[in-house]
Amino acid sequence: MSDEEIISLFRDGDYKSAFNGIVKSYSERLYWHVRSMVGSHEDADDLIQDIFIKIWAALPSFRGEAQLFTWVWRIATNEALNWLKKQRIRNFVRGDVSELASHIPDDNVPLDADRADRMLQSAINSLPPKQKAVFVMRYYDEMKYEDIAEVLGTGVSSLKASYHFAYEKVKAYLSEKMDDPD
Repeated sequence: MSDEEIISLFRDGDYKSAFNGIVKSYSERLYWHVRSMVGSHEDADDLIQDIFIKIWAALPSFRGEAQLFTWVWRIATNEALNWLKKQRIRNFVRGDVSELASHIPDDNVPLDADRADRMLQSAINSLPPKQKAVFVMRYYDEMKYEDIAEVLGTGVSSLKASYHFAYEKVKAYLSEKMDDPD
């Protein structure tokens, strides 16, 4: 179902059908977007449920000032960023580094596709939350800077800088891990 059809259902007051259209159109892409931000299937799965509940609750207030896609993406991104912030606070309060340690690859194993993916995910997880969001939306979701700016409510030039800094940090992280024999 197209965004135009969903918006038409919404404008006709058929919120349930509009919501179902959003779920059908966006659930898989949102799952992968959120998963690449939070890193685990279980957390992404839980967050997706929360995100769709937020979308359902906010749907009557959708004014159509933004594209449906960017409106849905903003909700998902904000929820993932809030979740990441809560996780960092919990880990800091508990002093729990075991979660972080589980994302650090074993450098004694030869590099393969799974290990490379784990290393990339670990590098992305090391980014500050907003840089992580920009990196994920640009790198994985291949979104245009203009759409990311609308989702995050910021300027395109600052996003380009943020992506550049995130890219450089990821590159340095991966380079360090590749060069580190331990």
